[in-house]
Amino acid sequence: MALNQLLATSQTFKLTGPGIQVTNAATQFETLAGQAIGALTVIAVLYFVTQIIFAGYAFISSVGDEKVMESTRRRLTDSVLGLVIVIVAIGLASLIASLFGIKNVLDINAMFTKMGL
Repeated sequence: MALNQLLATSQTFKLTGPGIQVTNAATQFETLAGQAIGALTVIAVLYFVTQIIFAGYAFISSVGDEKVMESTRRRLTDSVLGLVIVIVAIGLASLIASLFGIKNVLDINAMFTKMGL
């Protein structure tokens, strides 16, 4: 029998039995990476939105003090820039994932469903 025919007819075997659990490591990594990226994305967005709110409040309550207004303006700018960076990172991660054929890397709804929330 030729090698090509032997390879074409070869079957894959699964190990089963008590104590042996066969899983696909790539699928596990994809799931874990997707959940980690989704959770960190949610945390980053909440953090930057909170910083924008606090910086806006500090800007309003600065009562015209130039030093405080400049510090608050810088804080507000940094917060908006951080939020934009997070949004761009989500887009790039989604693009790279789709190029590599990974599905639903940033599926936050599925992440919360799997966590039971």
